[in-house]
Amino acid sequence: MSVPGKFSETKDATKETQKLCDQVKPEVEKKTGKKFKEYVAVTYREQIVAGTNFLIKVHVGGVQYIHLSVSEALPCNGGAVELKGVQENHTKDDPLIPF
Repeated sequence: MSVPGKFSETKDATKETQKLCDQVKPEVEKKTGKKFKEYVAVTYREQIVAGTNFLIKVHVGGVQYIHLSVSEALPCNGGAVELKGVQENHTKDDPLIPF
């Protein structure tokens, strides 16, 4: 369970995590200037605030990984999903660190 205001430990990605990634994929591709054939959420951390912030490790082919910072508003505030940032050139073993 996550402690409000702090990021959780790293967890295996879920269907819900993949759904968040899929929702921001067009923006990720725009920011990176790349089209990803492979785009699979692997692990994530979450931070409960006025909504939820996510750090997500995404496998994008071969030995390449990217890290996403994504926020999801509370349902009462519309539940919008927003890409906050993308970091490229990560490896499978790189930790998910807030950025």
